[in-house]
Amino acid sequence: MAWDLDADRPIYAQLVERIQMQIVSGYYSPGGKLPSVRELAAVAAVNPNTMQKAFAELERSGLIITQRTNGRTVTEDEELIQNIKSGLAKEHADTYFSKMKELGYPKREAVELLQNNCEGEE
Repeated sequence: MAWDLDADRPIYAQLVERIQMQIVSGYYSPGGKLPSVRELAAVAAVNPNTMQKAFAELERSGLIITQRTNGRTVTEDEELIQNIKSGLAKEHADTYFSKMKELGYPKREAVELLQNNCEGEE
């Protein structure tokens, strides 16, 4: 099934975010091999050139490594992966608190809502 991509933002940036998320969540493990550009482009239903651009960005960030004869692998640098994961989590938290502020919730009440939501899931 094709990935759900938003037409309002650059496709390659969304691909970078999606693959980053898959790496930091453990879907692709450190040192693990990634599918080829063509394979992943077919899964995402995007042009292979767009996927290549996303891979180049991920390589610049150090998250993936290209090996001429062995394709692309996820970095084994678990500290880098954890730093990216923490950065993404902070971005999501900032977005949550920003939206809650727009709704008129002070930070304390926004935190209480989160806590109550979490307690309901246990």
